Amino acid sequence: MTSAPRPGTMRAESLGSTVYRHLIDALRRGDLVPGSRLREEDVAAMLGVSRTPVREALTRLQARGLVSATPVGLAVAELDRRQVRELYAMRAVIEGAAAHFAAENAAPAEIAAIQHAAEAFGGRISDAGDFARANQLFHEAIYQAAHNAWLTRMLEDLNDSLALLPRTTFLIPGRSEAARLEHAAILSAIEARDPQGAERAARSHIDRALEGRLKLQFSL
Repeated sequence: MTSAPRPGTMRAESLGSTVYRHLIDALRRGDLVPGSRLREEDVAAMLGVSRTPVREALTRLQARGLVSATPVGLAVAELDRRQVRELYAMRAVIEGAAAHFAAENAAPAEIAAIQHAAEAFGGRISDAGDFARANQLFHEAIYQAAHNAWLTRMLEDLNDSLALLPRTTFLIPGRSEAARLEHAAILSAIEARDPQGAERAARSHIDRALEGRLKLQFSL
């Protein structure tokens, strides 16, 4: 994991909540990977806090399924094939809703932001990690255009869980080219103010992403 937060950064919220967020960020960055051991004393020493807020954060992570108990202690959860399918099923529902709402509610400037993100994804990118970041920016532009605070909260929770998935599907040959076309279909429906079409396109995009995930993770 990365170094401890700067002094004073843990004052605005409870120590437990800040430790929790630090661990979530480490998951998203890939500093913590599925199967990694999480020892209270190690996390406490790294962050310069007592074991009590670390215990609070780890209990919260365990309740959300991001950390699991093993014979040797707590570890970052490892998802099996069924769990990955369930996660992507929920992702399809939520991403579909986001695209639906964006088609209904996006302001012209927000549609322009989605267009810009789509163009950036289709730009001169060759690295899988860069494709993954550009893809996230495209989806975040849609979330902003959806104008639904409840949906945003659900997406934040979902994205925390997606951090349990190792590597990016853009490592698969041809996936970036396919995703570019899928993004174009979503964007076209949003531009046309077609909520149902946008939702269908977004769900299809996630279905194709699931196919890639299963291939990458389970060698289908």
